[in-house]
Amino acid sequence: MAASDAVPVSPATARESDAEARLWRRLTVAWMLIVFALFLVLLLLGLAMRLSQANLLQKLTPEYFYAILTLHGLGMVGTWFVGAMAGVSYQLTRFARPSLGVARFALLGTLLGVVLLIAATLVGRFGTGWYFLHPLPFYSAGVWPQWAVGAFFAGLGVLGVTWTVWTLDLLRALARRYSLGGALAWPTLRGRSGPETPPFVLVTTASLLSGLASFAAAVIVLVLYLAEWLGTDVKNDPLLMKNLIFFFGHGLVNVTMYLGVALVYDLLPPLTGKTLKTNRLVAAAWNLAIGLVLVVYFHHLYMDFIQPRALQYIGQIGSYLISIPAAVISIFTVLYLVYRSPVRWNLTSLFLYFGVMGWAIGGVQAVIDSTIAANFRFHNTLWVPSHFHTYYLLGVVMMILAFASHLGREATGVPDRPGLARLTATLFLLGGYGLVVMFAFGGAHSVPRRYSIYPQELAQGALYARVSLLFITVLVVGILLYLWDTARNCWKAMSA
Repeated sequence: MAASDAVPVSPATARESDAEARLWRRLTVAWMLIVFALFLVLLLLGLAMRLSQANLLQKLTPEYFYAILTLHGLGMVGTWFVGAMAGVSYQLTRFARPSLGVARFALLGTLLGVVLLIAATLVGRFGTGWYFLHPLPFYSAGVWPQWAVGAFFAGLGVLGVTWTVWTLDLLRALARRYSLGGALAWPTLRGRSGPETPPFVLVTTASLLSGLASFAAAVIVLVLYLAEWLGTDVKNDPLLMKNLIFFFGHGLVNVTMYLGVALVYDLLPPLTGKTLKTNRLVAAAWNLAIGLVLVVYFHHLYMDFIQPRALQYIGQIGSYLISIPAAVISIFTVLYLVYRSPVRWNLTSLFLYFGVMGWAIGGVQAVIDSTIAANFRFHNTLWVPSHFHTYYLLGVVMMILAFASHLGREATGVPDRPGLARLTATLFLLGGYGLVVMFAFGGAHSVPRRYSIYPQELAQGALYARVSLLFITVLVVGILLYLWDTARNCWKAMSA
């Protein structure tokens, strides 16, 4: 738990001038508008897939279905990672001095990577799924050309380099302001007195360090794929490649979640009239999370029976343990913040609060799926997209949307609209939870995932897909209401 003592945070070393603050705000607003646009496009692609699975969109061929599946999966993870990074970078300027030039470089590099991925998938029909497991990229059966393979890996390479540089710059700024050990609250762990580490800084530092490990794995994967694609004598081991890919992918998803939680730690206290303080328990939890996040991905490889058995046990034990430090501490911290507090229930606070709730519920689903006995039943069923969409769409996405709402209102001074906020949150939650419940029902009844069209033998899957379309409609209305309110404020903030 976090203590309630007031925490003095000095921004003296942060934004040098009002002019620099405006530049940071405009850049962050640009990020949010890009995130909104990508979110809408990727959401429509997801809708197209559910229409296909409901047997209502016959013109979506399997080739395009899997190309869309690839772009939707990679695109959503990447979109919300950069959304979280942009939000954290902006809030971090109150504590340290990240480079505005590097932040601009990150924006341009991300846009280039996105263009390459869109070309590879929607034009080149590259359709391996986000996991691009070996040797799928090299065995297209004539579906996608070789240039699409090159464009796909070039896009991942550009994004990997860009995000690594961005991460390193934020860590540089934190280390310069606090030292790396100070940013991780090591003095607090040792019981020493000295400058206090704000919880936001602690969570951000732990998240970024985990992110660096994920990007290192991505670099190794890309180099190995490139060596084989260029026709060298390199023949990659599929199990090694799968381990590296899931180390990278699972790590990136967890880092995005943790960055969203960092925003919760920073934005929610002022809305509740309380403050947070880093104590030994909080410091220990987030330092422990750095190590645990590196091993939990093993639960994705239970079906690979050649994998050393010890790693499978580590995957289950690590998956159980990682839910304790960061998640449990954060959940009780949020409950402490809102308990008997004069909370300003606006769009920001509602989305922050329910975002943590979605993270918790999706986390419980993930722990169930990471249990070896249950995983044998659920692994290749719709249970997996259920738990993923729960802690992503109803977790980190809501946290980042909360930040965007805060940013737009902070920049423009537009007053809260409590009635609109409650309606928007209600529609978002009803539609979102209806969507994931239909996924969960499908998983509980062994409906497989990744099918473009369900045959007659799996008619139950098509039925669940049709029911989910009703909830997707409600969700889309909630998202449009959110954008009508927040995107307008962000657009006005560009000139504020």
